Amino acid sequence: MRTITTDRLLLRSWRDDDADFLLDLESRWEVVRFLGAHPTTMRTREDALASIARRRAIDDPIHGIWAVTTAAAGRLVGNLLLKPIPLSVGEPSGGPNDVEIGWHLHPDAWGHGYATEAAAAVLDDAFSRGLAKVLAVTDPDNHASQAVCRRLGMTHLGRTTRYYDSPNELFEKLPG
Repeated sequence: MRTITTDRLLLRSWRDDDADFLLDLESRWEVVRFLGAHPTTMRTREDALASIARRRAIDDPIHGIWAVTTAAAGRLVGNLLLKPIPLSVGEPSGGPNDVEIGWHLHPDAWGHGYATEAAAAVLDDAFSRGLAKVLAVTDPDNHASQAVCRRLGMTHLGRTTRYYDSPNELFEKLPG
């Protein structure tokens, strides 16, 4: 997987030695509470290693799941993903898969603009590689992620049940 850099951040592949950080990150309810229709906290280091293996298994020229680190110190701060969105049961597929962008950061990294900066870099990279649009699917109560979507210039498309078998607020970003 390619590395993406910004002035302050480095987005890279997840490594096995990131397992303790990932376990700490995803064992926190305040971090995972908005992830998917049925969020759960991570419980063991083995779960973290299995999750890292799944993240590294994405072999695509555009999609990926990156570890977000500070560029200067290499300190892990969170996760950024760009991947096809699973449709809700019963939704017609028709056409190419919709692609979503998403993020979750460690509470120690909240409020520093890292999510916006990392997402903007991944969007720029994806659009430069020909991706036609990107969606963000946010829990209706996840006002922090919705604020990031707005800072990224994403258009709010309203509430939908098309993805993740649950109601979500949908945002869209087009190139340009």
